[in-house]
Amino acid sequence: MIRSLALPKAHNRRLRMLLVLPTAAAAAAVVAACSSSGTPSGTSSSGGSSAHVAAAAAGLKTVQVGGVTVLTNAKGLTLYSFAPDTSTTSKCNGTCAQNWPPVKPATASGVKGAFATIKRSDGSAQLTFHGHPLYTFVGDKSPGQANGNGINAFGGLWHEAPASGGAAPASNSSSGGGGY
Repeated sequence: MIRSLALPKAHNRRLRMLLVLPTAAAAAAVVAACSSSGTPSGTSSSGGSSAHVAAAAAGLKTVQVGGVTVLTNAKGLTLYSFAPDTSTTSKCNGTCAQNWPPVKPATASGVKGAFATIKRSDGSAQLTFHGHPLYTFVGDKSPGQANGNGINAFGGLWHEAPASGGAAPASNSSSGGGGY
């Protein structure tokens, strides 16, 4: 009888190990994926990150808005950057994020540049372009609008995200830039 009790215990241990190993492997894969997506990649060189771009920006397009080629989401709405943000931190949370919804990571369709993701304070992921976290604006109701460009709100200036990855042209952020 002692022998029959020992067999199930050994069998249970083996069964537990078979269940724990795949779980541990999955957890390790998640940690590896999170650590690689938490830092911007390709920010110093746009040529070396084209493979990463193809996997990070699908659904994004470029359009001419006010004479500037800007990034848009799949619906054609202009994407924006927020001046106080850093390449690893969004400073737009709470009410700010309700008015300027963060762009969630997607997959690419032809936009070239240095895309990455950051982890927001609420734990969600946000897409970045050349080190700038990206947002849409609730005031843009249809494609081709850039009503949020040049607005000073929530502690800083908002600029449309140029497809070049550089800063928005200064002429677009003048006093008349956000009023159309």
